[in-house]
Amino acid sequence: MVVALLYFVLAGFYLLVAPSAIYLYLKQRWNVVSSFERGFMYFLVFFFFPGLLLLSPFLNFRPKRRQIEA
Repeated sequence: MVVALLYFVLAGFYLLVAPSAIYLYLKQRWNVVSSFERGFMYFLVFFFFPGLLLLSPFLNFRPKRRQIEA
């Protein structure tokens, strides 16, 4: 039973917790990173790809609509 619980916790971390944190990190830092940090971001996306793919339909990080005053 302990082994099954450990698998469940690790799967939850790999598929939900870590990708959520990576999405927030990418959203904050995407436009102001150094080349080394961008390579690290690409590694994180590659490593946690299944979780990112699982969460992608539910997240919307498009830019907010600008208000143009006339």
